[in-house]
Amino acid sequence: MKKFNKSIERHTARHSLGLVALAFLSACSVAPVQPPSPSTPLSAAFSQGAPAAAATRDVDAAWWVGYADPTLTALVDEALSANQDVGIALQRVIQARAGSDAQASRLWPTVGLQASASRSESGLPAPVKQGLPDTRALRAGVEVAWEIDLAGGVRAARDAAQADAAAAVVGVEGARLLVASEVARQYFVLRGADERLRIVQALAAAQRETATRVASRLREGQASAFDLDRARAEADALDAQVASLRTLAGVSQTRLAVLLDRNPSVRVIVDTPSYAWPRTREIGTGQPSELLMRRPDLIAAEARFAAETLRVNEARAQWWPKLFLSALLGRQDLRLNALDLAPVHFSNVALAFAAPLFNAGRIDAGIRAQSARAEEALLTWQKAVLVAVQEVEDSLLVRSEEARRSAALATAVEHRRRSLQRAQSLQREGQIDLLVLLDVQRSALSSELALSDSRLQQVLADVQLYKALGGAFAPASVSHAMTSPTERTPP
Repeated sequence: MKKFNKSIERHTARHSLGLVALAFLSACSVAPVQPPSPSTPLSAAFSQGAPAAAATRDVDAAWWVGYADPTLTALVDEALSANQDVGIALQRVIQARAGSDAQASRLWPTVGLQASASRSESGLPAPVKQGLPDTRALRAGVEVAWEIDLAGGVRAARDAAQADAAAAVVGVEGARLLVASEVARQYFVLRGADERLRIVQALAAAQRETATRVASRLREGQASAFDLDRARAEADALDAQVASLRTLAGVSQTRLAVLLDRNPSVRVIVDTPSYAWPRTREIGTGQPSELLMRRPDLIAAEARFAAETLRVNEARAQWWPKLFLSALLGRQDLRLNALDLAPVHFSNVALAFAAPLFNAGRIDAGIRAQSARAEEALLTWQKAVLVAVQEVEDSLLVRSEEARRSAALATAVEHRRRSLQRAQSLQREGQIDLLVLLDVQRSALSSELALSDSRLQQVLADVQLYKALGGAFAPASVSHAMTSPTERTPP
């Protein structure tokens, strides 16, 4: 028995040396995935942007603070810590990291413990037990199993899982950007609806006062029933606009509540005083190529492309041979009848080899399917790049044109306010007809509402531009996030 054990130990040592050599041969890392290129070359600058505009990543770290609105700042900060979409994205990071750890564990041997106890008593006479003894055996050992990654398929799967985890980490930043921009958008929509509601209510009150005066003049014979019906109709039309504006304000309140993880039945903003719209600011856009490093969705799409490309290597590795090493080392305490034998060591070492010969095209089909997934991921990234540039260009165009529109409307409102004051004075003096006054009032209302809408569209274009530029996302946070545990705070 001792000679047999020594022979096994010598074979184990030889297999261990062979294992070290095989591990050395298989230690080559998987070739890195080359970064993808846009399907269409990008311009050196945005056509709608200033030529000298540069990315302001540090200044825009919390771009919503730049509006100098404490209410908006508090709402965005609360949403970033309480929003459910951000929480969902964080849970996806945990899942992706767990998958990455699981794939990385395949490169290491698995070690387990085995133990058994057995006892056999035949109840036969002693002379018979010499040939069929009673036994008691106690066994304990360590089992080791290892798949030696010769072709690099396991390493490719590990790297692909790490790329998925990186995409999930960047997805948290993308969720935060979407939440911040949507909170700002709904907040400004609410402020715009409140402002237009005050304008319409004030003009409706003025119109009802006009209708009252017309009714008085009708009794005096100085106006017609047509004039009275026209004045009342104008007041009713203004009242009709109040309902739609209240609906818009109420919907914005409930959407803000959901973004903040609050009860939608409770108003988020109770007091809605007159709002001073923020002044237009210069926003540095940088070059279109910088979007590839700034926008979380583009960075995540690139990571997903890398993951799918690495899985092509994993699929191709199925054609290569596989080596499996297993070993069982332990100690056994054996008793035969009443005789206790000395505890002995036992070992079992095996090296298995497997290589595909015929599988009816299953491996090739898997390679083609995975190659198509990698190509799909590349096309998805290339499309996302073009859409990103489009969103920035559209936002810049809206900003510039709305600035011109707002300036023209501000001048028109000033002129029409003076015209309305003169028309009201002339109508009280009987120098102009009521219909003329109503036309002037409608023009003033139209200008006031158009100016309010233009101011809203300007600030919404700013929010959309920050969103299109990717906020102030820092790609350097990805490597740190891959090695640190995820909590309820951004990684």
